[in-house]
Amino acid sequence: MHILVTNDDGIFAPGLAALEHELRKLGEVDIVAPATEQSGVSHSITFLSPLVCKEMFKDGGQEPAQHRGWAVEGSPADCVKIGVFELCRQKPDLIVSGINGGLNAGINVLYSGTVAAAIEGAFFGITSVAVSLEYDDHAQFARAARWARELIEQLLSRDDVVNGRLFSINIPTAAVQRGTADVQVVPMGVARYGQHFIKRQDPKGRTYYWATNDPPPEPTPELTDLTALAAGHVTITPLSFDMTQHEFTSEMKSWSLKTTRLVGE
Repeated sequence: MHILVTNDDGIFAPGLAALEHELRKLGEVDIVAPATEQSGVSHSITFLSPLVCKEMFKDGGQEPAQHRGWAVEGSPADCVKIGVFELCRQKPDLIVSGINGGLNAGINVLYSGTVAAAIEGAFFGITSVAVSLEYDDHAQFARAARWARELIEQLLSRDDVVNGRLFSINIPTAAVQRGTADVQVVPMGVARYGQHFIKRQDPKGRTYYWATNDPPPEPTPELTDLTALAAGHVTITPLSFDMTQHEFTSEMKSWSLKTTRLVGE
């Protein structure tokens, strides 16, 4: 199996190293990751400037130096696209993005560069998984990576139904510290949150605003990734990049929408 590993925290992020270590147990790994942190860039791509790609080597003091991967001056989606078509030694069978330092649950899925990298992989019909760990100052990426690898193995064992699909795995800190957790397959929550800003002034008297995560989303009666994570469960959410409301599309076709004829001025 050939695996492309990427992230949005940058090629030197500890979550990437932990994931690389575990996924090498499943097959050959190619790393193609952003040169610098790209958190929150969503699915942005680079097309008005060239993509600079720098080969990175392991610092093991060996001669000749061992190849580790590629650092790309671009977004996570850029990394996957150029990785699949230019930099990987062969077309990947699996793409894994992470481990992100911070959960990508609820509407954060829409903003996440981590999830966007997995979406880009799914565009090309490659099974793709985004992995995120609730962040704290003592985040245990190695332990989270083991769980991620175990869950990915279980997904791949059902290749007849998961081939080419897109998944998001979220791991709460409490579960990693506890060393045990139930796994819940849940939809993403869509409650709005994080609309408040802190208003301040810099030393030169200029006003600036700092985005916050407040207020938190209101609890919902339905079990979602947000409620399951709050209860300490590991979550898996199957995602789709087709945002069409198909049933509503069928209804709208009966509306006979039209335009008027344009005439010269």
